[in-house]
Order: sequence, then C-alpha cells, then structure tokens
Amino acid sequence: MHYKLFGKTGLRVSELCLGTMTFGTEWGWGCDYDTSKKIFDAYANAGGNFLDTANRYTEGTSERWLGEFITSDRDHFVLATKYTLYDRRNDPNFMGNHRKNMIRSVEASLKRLNTDYIDLLWVHAWDFTTPIEEIMRGLDDLVRMGKVHYVGISDTPAWIVAQANTLAECKNWTAFAGLQIEYSLIERTPERELLPMAKALGIAVTPWAPLGAGVLTGKYLQQESGRLAENSAKRSVRNLAIAQEVVHIASELGCSAAQVALNWTRQHRSQLVIPIIGASKVKQIEDNLQCIQVALLPEHIERLNTVSTIELGFPHDFLKRAQDPIYGDMREQIDFAP
Repeated sequence: MHYKLFGKTGLRVSELCLGTMTFGTEWGWGCDYDTSKKIFDAYANAGGNFLDTANRYTEGTSERWLGEFITSDRDHFVLATKYTLYDRRNDPNFMGNHRKNMIRSVEASLKRLNTDYIDLLWVHAWDFTTPIEEIMRGLDDLVRMGKVHYVGISDTPAWIVAQANTLAECKNWTAFAGLQIEYSLIERTPERELLPMAKALGIAVTPWAPLGAGVLTGKYLQQESGRLAENSAKRSVRNLAIAQEVVHIASELGCSAAQVALNWTRQHRSQLVIPIIGASKVKQIEDNLQCIQVALLPEHIERLNTVSTIELGFPHDFLKRAQDPIYGDMREQIDFAP
C-alpha cells in the first residue's frame, strides 16, 4: 500500500479508502458484526488507514462498530465521517448543513465513534438552503476547537465548491481538502466540471461506487437482455457493453474485472483520485485490495475510455470546435502550461 498527500494538506492517506456503509444490517443488507470486523482487519492488515463512514450509515451502527474497531490504535487511522442527513425525520433542525445541525451531528458522531476528534468531516450533500458563509465559518470553528482536523465536501455542484474555497481563502478559514463524488466508467459526468475544478483547486477526489453498483464486476452480463428494462438503470445496454470490455481486459491481464475498473479510476496522471472500496463479504475486499498489484497499459485505458466516452456538452464541445478562431495559425506554436 502506498500513501498519498490528501489534497493541499500534509495528511497521509492510503491509496484506497475503506467505505463502511455495509457495516450493519439495519437497512436490510450489509454485513453482521463479525464479517464487518474481518473486512476491517483485511483492509488494515493490507496497510489501509483511510476509513469513511457517516452519521446515517446503518442508523449509526457503522460509526459505533468502526469506533470500536479502531479504539486500540485510534491515532493510526484517518477517520472520516459526514453530516447533513437527518437523525430525526420529523425535526427540521436534525438535518441540513446549517451550524446547529453541524455541531449537533458532530457531537453525536463523536459519541458513537468513541473518539475526541474526527480527522476528516465531509459535508454529505448540498441542501440549497444554508449560506456558504455559515457552513465555512462553522467548519472552521470545529477545526479551531480541535474536534475536526480537515474538511471535505460531497455530492455538491462544482461552482458551489469553488465559491466556498475562494471564500475560505479570502477569510483565512479552513478550505475543503477533499471532494467525494460518484465516479466510475459508467458515471463519467464529473469530468465535465467537478474533476477539472478539483484539479485546479488542488482538491483530492474520493469516488464512491467506483464499481458502478457492481455492474463493472461483470456479474450482470449473463442476464437476459429482455429483462434489462425491469432492473436498475445502471444495467443499461451501454453500461453492460462497458462491463464486457472490462471483463475482456481482465481476462488479458489475468485479474478480476473489479481490479480493472478500480484501476481505471485510480490511474489519473494529473490529479489525486482515491477510490472508496466497500464490501459485504471478506472475499470482495480481498479482491479489491489486490488492484494495487495490477497496472493497466495505456492501450487498456484507451479502450476503456473509448467504450465509456460521454459528451462533455456546452461549453466544452463548443470550445473544441472553436480552436481555429481562438488561436488562428498559432495553435501549434503556443506552449501550454502543464
């Protein structure tokens, strides 16, 4: 396992993050205590130190179990949790991004995790009601109190993240060091705005669902095409074609399809991408961890890029067509910054 600097900080995190939404069975799926502990141990024994949970995961069980698992070596692990989602469905101040819920949720998470501090606190999702100033000042207060060390943001439009970090820089407040988004071979739309924004601002990216809800493991390829419509939208004809190419490349490399899909997500040369891997079975986490032993060749990446390509839309596609009026005959004579 190698370790990466998290965004523009000095924090060292492992190149794979363990997602723990499967820790607990309250939602009708996931895994029991013993299996969760074995998954955690497999990840930790492989050198993983970056753990991701949230206040809502399995009604708090994920945080409670994770807190117990790390208690003997708390300072070794980089513990990330989230706030925003409700803890009471019928109470307006037990949900959202505002300061009252932020402080309340963090205090509740600290108790469930049985720890004095959270290494990384994520804003779980944008609520479209709380002013950016209130959020960034509240997060900075938590950092100054020592209850949180770093902050990140998840599932939020790029322009909001950029505005928030610009404000934090101007006010000398703590800025977002990480961005958590859905990103995989079957969900490449973050390449339009979110990934370029993260690169420009030096923000680390931690993709969730890097296996596309299991589609990219190839397990749905044997399903009859006539039944596709009655299943998840993730299992579209396009997505199954992508999964088929992933399986072909896995066969060529002698590895699993999951390892190929994870490595496509990991192997971004120009910015830091740390996939979040999760599992409900020990064999799944063991297989996912082996992706660090596999390297995709440029030809493999090109094949995967081609089969999964998306339209970037306006203004990106327009600007590609407008290179001549923008640069005239000088396009090839201008050295662009790396």
